[in-house]
Amino acid sequence: MRRIFLRDYATSYLFLLIKIVRHFPARTLYSDSSLFAAIVTNLLTAVLSCSTPKFCAMMWIMLETPSTYEPPLLLRNAHLMTLVPRYLPRDTSLAGLPQESRLFTVEPGTQLLGWCHWQTDRRTAPTALLVHGLEGCSDSRYMRGIAAKTYRLGFNVIRMNQRTCGGTEHLTPTLYNSGLSSDYRTIVEELIQQDGLDRIWLVGYSMGGNLVLKAAGEMGGDQPALAGVAAVCPNIDPTICARALEMPRNWIYHRHFLTQLKSRLRRKAALLPDKWDLTGLDAISRISTFDDRYTAADGGYQSGADYYDRAGARHVLDSITVPTLIITAQDDPFIPYSMFTVPSIQHHPLIRLVAPRHGGHCGFFHRNGNGEDPYWAENRIVDFLQEGSTGVKVPGGNQKIRAENEPGHP
Repeated sequence: MRRIFLRDYATSYLFLLIKIVRHFPARTLYSDSSLFAAIVTNLLTAVLSCSTPKFCAMMWIMLETPSTYEPPLLLRNAHLMTLVPRYLPRDTSLAGLPQESRLFTVEPGTQLLGWCHWQTDRRTAPTALLVHGLEGCSDSRYMRGIAAKTYRLGFNVIRMNQRTCGGTEHLTPTLYNSGLSSDYRTIVEELIQQDGLDRIWLVGYSMGGNLVLKAAGEMGGDQPALAGVAAVCPNIDPTICARALEMPRNWIYHRHFLTQLKSRLRRKAALLPDKWDLTGLDAISRISTFDDRYTAADGGYQSGADYYDRAGARHVLDSITVPTLIITAQDDPFIPYSMFTVPSIQHHPLIRLVAPRHGGHCGFFHRNGNGEDPYWAENRIVDFLQEGSTGVKVPGGNQKIRAENEPGHP
C-alpha cells in the first residue's frame, strides 16, 4: 500500500512538472534557472504535503461557485500562485486592436512611452490608463491581458511604460521609483486638455497600483475627469514591502528584482556615464541597499528610508474622492495584508477592498463555469469598469467575495 501511495505522489508530481516545463520559455530556463528551481521546489513541497493519493489527484480540480473565488488546490501555495500563471499559455497578441505609440512629456527632458488603443470616437469613450509593476513594462502579460478585455468593453486603453522601462532608458535622465505619481497626474491632464477625454480610469499592478492610488489621492476632488481607480496588490507602504521582500522565503523574487534593477542601472550608466558611480554595485545584496544608494538619491530623497516612507500611497488614501477597487491576496508573499486593514481603507466609503485568502502576488488564477478565462483579478477589474462606466452593477461581480474582508471571517 505504501508503495502505491508513493507512486501516486511521484506520478502527480511528474505530471504537474511536465505541464509547466512544456510551456516554460526556453530563454527563461537558461537565463534564470533559479526561477525554475523555485517552481520545482515549491511544487514538490506542495505535492508531498498531501495527506492522501486521492487528495493529490484532486489538486488540479478547479473549485468555483457563483459566489466565491476558489483557486486550484495546488495554487493555494502562494509561491506557486505567483509563479506558475506567468508561464501558462495565453494569447496576448492584441490581434485586431488598433495601436499607436505616443510620448508623454511629464517634465523637461523626460518622456514616457504609451501604447494607445483608441476606440473609433475616442472622445465619447471612457479611457483606461494602465501602469505596470516593478521591472515590468507595457508588454507584460498582465498589461496586454487587461488591455484586450478593457478595449472590448468599449474603453480607450493606454498601456504606459514607467520611466526607463520597456526599452525607454534613453527617454529620461532619471531612474523610476514608487513615488512618481506626478507623471500620471501630468498624463491625465494632457489627455483632458489635448484629447478632450472626460472619463479616465487609472489601473495599476503592484508598484503601478501604488502609483495610481497615490495619484488619485493627490488629485483629490480637483480633477472631475478622473472617474475611478483599480489597483492589484499595490505596495502602499514600501517600507513594509521591502522588509517582506528581503525575507529568506522570498529570495526568488528578491534576486530577480535586484538583478534586473542592477542591469537597468548599467544600461542607464552607459547612456550617462558621469551620473552614477557603479563602484560596489555588484556587491549589493539587498534591494533596500540599492534603493538607499541609487533610487533615493536619484529621486531627490534623503535616504532609502525617506524614499520608502514618502513614496507610499498610504499617506493620501483618505483623500481619494472617486470609486476605487483594491484587489490583494492575504497570502501575497511580499505585499503584507496587514497594510490593508487600516481605517483609511476599511472605513473609506469609496474604497472597495477585495482580499481573498489566496492569490499570491498578482496571480489570482482560477477556473469556473461561467465562461470567464482563468485570470480572475482582470475580470473583476472589468466588472468594476463596466459598473463605473454604465452605472449598472454586474451580477456576481466585485461584491461576490466581500465577506472575506469582514471581521470574523475564517
